[in-house]
Amino acid sequence: MAEVISDRRDIDFVLYEQLDTQSILDSGAFDDVNKKMADMVIKEARNLAVKEILPTYTLGDKEGVVFDRGEVRVPECFRPVHKLLVEGEWGALTEAPEFGGQGLPHIVAQAALEYMIGANYTFMTYAILGHGAGKMVDIFGTPEQKQLFLKKMYTCEWGSTMLLTEPQAGSDLGALTTSAVKNDDRTYSITGGKIFITNGQQDLTENIIHPVLARIEGAPEGTKGISIFLVPKIWVNPDGTLGEDNDVVCTGVEDKMGIHGSPTCSLSLGSKGKCRGWLLGEENQGMAIMFHMMNDVRLEVGTQAFTHASCAYLHALDYATGRLQGRALEDSAKPGAPQVPIIQHPDVRRMLLKMKAYVEGMRSLTLFTAFCFDKKSCAATPEEREQYGGLIEILTPVVKAYCSEKGFDVCVDGMQIFGGYGYTKEYPMEQLTRDCKICSIYEGANGIQAMDFLGRKIAMNKGAYLDSLMGEMKKTIARARTHELLGDMADQLEAAADKFHKTAMDIAGSIQSPAFKSAFAVAHPLMDAAGDVIMAWMLLWRATAALPALEKRLKGKSMDEVVARDKTAAFYHGKLMAARFFMETLLPVTLGKLDALCTDNNPAVTIQENAF
Repeated sequence: MAEVISDRRDIDFVLYEQLDTQSILDSGAFDDVNKKMADMVIKEARNLAVKEILPTYTLGDKEGVVFDRGEVRVPECFRPVHKLLVEGEWGALTEAPEFGGQGLPHIVAQAALEYMIGANYTFMTYAILGHGAGKMVDIFGTPEQKQLFLKKMYTCEWGSTMLLTEPQAGSDLGALTTSAVKNDDRTYSITGGKIFITNGQQDLTENIIHPVLARIEGAPEGTKGISIFLVPKIWVNPDGTLGEDNDVVCTGVEDKMGIHGSPTCSLSLGSKGKCRGWLLGEENQGMAIMFHMMNDVRLEVGTQAFTHASCAYLHALDYATGRLQGRALEDSAKPGAPQVPIIQHPDVRRMLLKMKAYVEGMRSLTLFTAFCFDKKSCAATPEEREQYGGLIEILTPVVKAYCSEKGFDVCVDGMQIFGGYGYTKEYPMEQLTRDCKICSIYEGANGIQAMDFLGRKIAMNKGAYLDSLMGEMKKTIARARTHELLGDMADQLEAAADKFHKTAMDIAGSIQSPAFKSAFAVAHPLMDAAGDVIMAWMLLWRATAALPALEKRLKGKSMDEVVARDKTAAFYHGKLMAARFFMETLLPVTLGKLDALCTDNNPAVTIQENAF
């Protein structure tokens, strides 16, 4: 059977040939984690994904969730696999073993999660949310809160959510109305309603811990007055035993386009006046605490979209290789010419190579971002820590937004390669495409990510974070110029990077001018262009890593001759061709995107509302 989730050879290429993962493993920051152990973890993640999780993908989608009088029943096929997830402590790979984690570097965890998320993201939400919510408890919780909740959240024995969105507020969290009143026992009575809550009610775990944003009586208006509370579905007694129902009621689940195995719930808190919670951190710190979870989740959303794209590409490649249709162009006029696999048709090859370029570029981007987390934690100096922290800040919205959109685009191309079959449930493309679409919408719609990118991240530390990103690109460009075959691509990337940098700083400056609305109107196109430039960087970086290995296999023979018969040479040659395709056919479009950014009297801003 063809690989249908990820490409282990390419993962290893990024880990050990493009990125210096060995330096992370040798840093001493991760006890007993060496290359052998890292490879074993990824191997076991793949085994779990392929053998246990992947069979639930279609089945869980068909069965979906059932809502009945406040209760939600999850697909039956999830239950045995969830038990394996808990037993294997797969829910918090990077966290401390004492709390149910495995103490792994982020980059190793990211490679493992690529398989598990790619096998069935809908199922994996039951684990991923536990890690994100648990991280907040880990950082901000009291010793008592950690003792009560943390291990069961990290191991996924208990479920977790994030209760942020309300009907009248949406992404405008400052407008929330959920309230909290302090009780004599230091708990808080919580009253309010939340919507769009992933896994807000389910029968997979015996308890669910809800981090809830709410406003304490008398707190300031807006986001400054928001606090965050730990609200369990079932009350947790001081000795860790479960007590009474905590008045968190599911009032409905959404009928969604995709991710049918995960309930998206409306929740009512305190309708009977009996909902209680514990304050997490300090009063009015809710937004700052919540962003520790949101940034983590946004990276995982980018991974969700990228892994859907990876699956789509591998399915499409397998299909195109075996599907016979049409004749070779050079034989089209010959009577009786045989049908050929559709991979021989130029337009199919164009789509496949575009899919390959985006998938491989996104793999490098997500793994590089994880690498930055590890380099920050292993940093020898404050300056190095600041450098990698800045890269994380500026890359996070790009990973979430750009990968979510390009991941969906790759799924659409995959559906196109399948033709009419792609639109049917007989093949996985239609589910991959509709499941992927949510990525650009939730955890902060992409327009919000773009406003954050333009309004905060570009100007952070007086533009030093963006300068740091540009500096990393220049290092790759300099390395590429040492190879004759890559010189022209280095020139193309440098021209695009310089133009993006100047355009970004100019538009960021416009935020402080009367044209600030027009500046924000082009925030999303600007971030899209940033993603293009970063993709080009990642692909050129891959090419610089691949070319020396390819040249060793040529041994004076022609490229075509060696690649045709040498699988390893073909692997490395594919890196060069993906980079060249992106530079020559997609990056020129990026230059046009940058030219098209209108920051003075943008029609989207100046048009009268009644003229739409």
